[in-house]
Amino acid sequence: MTASAAARTVDPPRDASEPTARTKAAGGPGRRRRGWVFHAVMAPLSLLWVAPMVFVLVIAFRSFDDIAQRGVAALPDTFTLDGFRTALGVGAMGRALWISVQVTVPAVLLSLLLASMAAYALSRHAIPGRRAILLIMLAGNLLPPQILLIPVARITESLGVYDSVVGLVAIHVGFGLGFYTFVLHGFMRSIPAELTDAARIDGAGSVQTYARIIMPLCRPSLAALGALATTWIFNDLIWSITVLRTEAKFPVTAALLNLQGGYVSNWNVVAAGSVLAAVPTAAVFFAFQRHFVSGLLMGSSK
Repeated sequence: MTASAAARTVDPPRDASEPTARTKAAGGPGRRRRGWVFHAVMAPLSLLWVAPMVFVLVIAFRSFDDIAQRGVAALPDTFTLDGFRTALGVGAMGRALWISVQVTVPAVLLSLLLASMAAYALSRHAIPGRRAILLIMLAGNLLPPQILLIPVARITESLGVYDSVVGLVAIHVGFGLGFYTFVLHGFMRSIPAELTDAARIDGAGSVQTYARIIMPLCRPSLAALGALATTWIFNDLIWSITVLRTEAKFPVTAALLNLQGGYVSNWNVVAAGSVLAAVPTAAVFFAFQRHFVSGLLMGSSK
């Protein structure tokens, strides 16, 4: 008798209705039932979350006459871009968007550059009191900004950067540096020390190691922090109205506040301005969403 024949003789025939190991691993009726329960609970919550955004978007494309005659909650009769034209033109939202870009781009780039340098130094060099330095930088982000409004305004006045875009960029860089350094420090500590040791043996200095080894490996974390910093800085209002006084220099959030005051009864104009203010940050977040969670969590176990 051959081995295959012996195996057929010993092994009993398998019932077709018996679940296989792959079927068990994929989950039985219990897992499918839990999946239906999850979707049944999350679907209404998702609709509840999306409903206000859809409502504002629909109002933004309605005309003022349609809203005045049929009410805000009525279904739209016609769609028009008049609200967006008014918000971009008379409401100065187009200029405010450009100013927000001028504030956000340099603030994000400078914050991540300085934070990456500080995190590299604190994670790879034996700096005396580096743990205390890191904790002090992180503790600065725990202070509520309301108690710092007057000191920051006085400091910007004394330095001659009050009511300027440069002063606003400097404030965003200073207040975000501690958190970004803390996150990047945890990520850089997770990078094996053998990589930097090998680079040092090959004759690479600290700057070359930082630029050619550490920074390329930190791309996921930098992308996540870049999306987070863009959202924070672009949507900032409290520092904008604290440092800036000239309406022509207001970023998009402060301009939206003025738009709401000037067009309080024109719901379509206010809704169009809100949509214009939300589109850039939403686009950045969706572009970097796959890096967002993974980049912030990588290195957290170290």
